Amino acid sequence: MVKYYSLFGGTTTDTEIQVAKENQIVISEGPGAMRDRLVIYKVEHDANGYMYHLVNLETKAIRRTDILRPYSRKFGIGMYYTDAPAEFMDAFEAAALVAEAEQKAKDEADAKARAKAEHDRIAAIGAERLRRIMPDNVQGVILAELNITEYTDPSYECRETRRVRTVILGFSTTSRKGFGELRKAAANLPETAYLAEYNKDYELRYSGFTLGKSPSYGWSIHKMTHYTREGFIDALAYIAGDENNIRLSSPKPERTPEQEQGQTTVQGDFILVNYSEKAIALFGDTKPIKDALSDLGGRFNGRLTYRGEKCAGWIFPKAKEMQVRELIGMAG
Repeated sequence: MVKYYSLFGGTTTDTEIQVAKENQIVISEGPGAMRDRLVIYKVEHDANGYMYHLVNLETKAIRRTDILRPYSRKFGIGMYYTDAPAEFMDAFEAAALVAEAEQKAKDEADAKARAKAEHDRIAAIGAERLRRIMPDNVQGVILAELNITEYTDPSYECRETRRVRTVILGFSTTSRKGFGELRKAAANLPETAYLAEYNKDYELRYSGFTLGKSPSYGWSIHKMTHYTREGFIDALAYIAGDENNIRLSSPKPERTPEQEQGQTTVQGDFILVNYSEKAIALFGDTKPIKDALSDLGGRFNGRLTYRGEKCAGWIFPKAKEMQVRELIGMAG
């Protein structure tokens, strides 16, 4: 026998006393205006008292409880049996509802079992893949994560952040955290390549050395530490089960023969390259013509990347290419 005391309601529930019967309607009061109707389909008694088995009339979800209070004395969140007068469901309808609920519960359990088996299969593939490529002395794994934040109520006061994808960008042999290592790994994924360029605004120290616009939405990069090698493998096995989620080197963009021919042009002390789809970059001894380059709309950047190394140079829109070529004597 168990007794429950409610300080707020000023009531006592003795589970040794049966307060409701089979087929009787129960009201479940939740927060706010949440209210569900259930029916008792079985009442059991054991050494702890009475246990009531219920099924939700709307969702067909099966529940059980040993605490039922009269609805006429409702005082807050809880389960209440209808009284004054008591409300009952037809026994045949209740039996049909229970059969439907039990089949639904079985189908859900089978679906969960199949999902777990598939999860385990993919994780086993990922674990084997990681054991082949992860260094023995690994102390950190650099991850890129794509998060989205959604508001969960019409008032926009409550929101939920959900992780959509995780990509393994690299392994580290030190547990020390720093933004340089994250920026280098960012180039391995096209979606995060823009983070490879230094930008202090993307250094999110308050969230534990995270690189990105925000850890709550969009892509961000951080370093996972404090695991053993097997710990890393266990934690990342399912992610690694999809080989697209492992990007350990920078992708080489496909280019047409015409693009390859004009990708890099050398003239005297100048090197002109196609820096991106929308920009060109000029490297070399540009100091004597810096004013002219600026007049053309160029922007000097001391941390551009050329052949894998940081290099100072000028960035221009692709539309300015012919004017830049004329200035440095490459036209024609």
